[in-house]
Amino acid sequence: MTLAYIGLGSNLGDGCRNLLKAWRMVGEQAGVSGLVLSSPYLTRPVVKDAWLREGCQLSEQWFTNAVGVLETDLSPHELLAALQTVENLLGRDRQKTVDRVADLDILYYDEQVLVDWGLQIPHPGIAERLFVLAPLEELAPDKLHPLTGKTTRQMRRARSFGGDNDLRRMTWPDVQLLHGANQA
Repeated sequence: MTLAYIGLGSNLGDGCRNLLKAWRMVGEQAGVSGLVLSSPYLTRPVVKDAWLREGCQLSEQWFTNAVGVLETDLSPHELLAALQTVENLLGRDRQKTVDRVADLDILYYDEQVLVDWGLQIPHPGIAERLFVLAPLEELAPDKLHPLTGKTTRQMRRARSFGGDNDLRRMTWPDVQLLHGANQA
C-alpha cells in the first residue's frame, strides 16, 4: 500500500461539511482507505492572474482547506481519477466556474516524483501555498519534499503570511461525520 497526501478545498456552501463529505467519499473508493484528516483551515481566496485574463469570476467566499492522508493500492493516475470522480459527484464543473464544492489534489504519493500528462507529483504548489502547508504541518511536520529536501515545517516557516487575516484554524462541526456515522 502507498501513502498519499491529499489536499482538500471548498469555497461554495458549507466548506467544512463539503470537505467531510468529500473525504468520506474518497474513503469509499475502491483501493482507497482514508487514515487521518487535518483540522479545517479557513483561508482567504487566492485569485490567479490567468483566471482574470480569461474573464473568470471567483466568489468572495473564503476557502475551507484541509489535508488528508490515505493508503491506496491505486496508481497515481487511478487515484487522480478516483478523486475527480468524487469532485464530479459533488458538482464540480471545471468548465463553468473556478469556484468549487470540492477540490481534491494529490500532494504526495509516497516519495514518488512524477511529471506526466495531467499530473505532477509532488504537487507543484506545495511550497507556495499556506493553505496546504498549515494543515500538512499539522499531520506531517517532518515530511520531506522529495525534490527540495525541505520538511513541511521548514517550508511553512519560510512562507510569509498575514496571520489570522489570511488563515484561521477551525474545528470540524461534527466529528461523527469524519467517521461516516452521519450523512452530510
